[in-house]
Amino acid sequence: MLHITVAELAAAANLDLGASPWLELDQVRIDTFADATSDHQWIHVDPERAADGPFGRPIAHGYLTLSLVPYLLKQLMVITDHGRGTNYGLEKVRFTSVVPVGSELRLAATIPGSTRRDDGGVQYRLAFRIEILGQERPAVVGESIYVTYPAAS
Repeated sequence: MLHITVAELAAAANLDLGASPWLELDQVRIDTFADATSDHQWIHVDPERAADGPFGRPIAHGYLTLSLVPYLLKQLMVITDHGRGTNYGLEKVRFTSVVPVGSELRLAATIPGSTRRDDGGVQYRLAFRIEILGQERPAVVGESIYVTYPAAS
């Protein structure tokens, strides 16, 4: 795990964060996400019907898989003097493979670059892919943009 300050992050370029530990994506998490988003499509939440569907079992929502990026990023990097931060946006996000229930996922990421902002924050890009154990093709690829601010001293 990388421990980095906001100032160090401002100078980061082509910083490889490696890969997070694996996380199993179970049906409970899929169902909870379905409840939170009101997306109860059978391919996600009906194991019996999904067993006869194109993937032989339920699959995770693409946005559920994407939503795991911040959680998994915390397994790779800690900004030691972080005071607050925001998600600034997403770029080039593609859902490249389905995630069957029971799959194990991990985040592999790099920070291609960052910039200091006039308001005292640092804006950085996170190039990521969410990998599926045993599959060559990742579930999701893209870039996340974050803004972080140091804690008030």
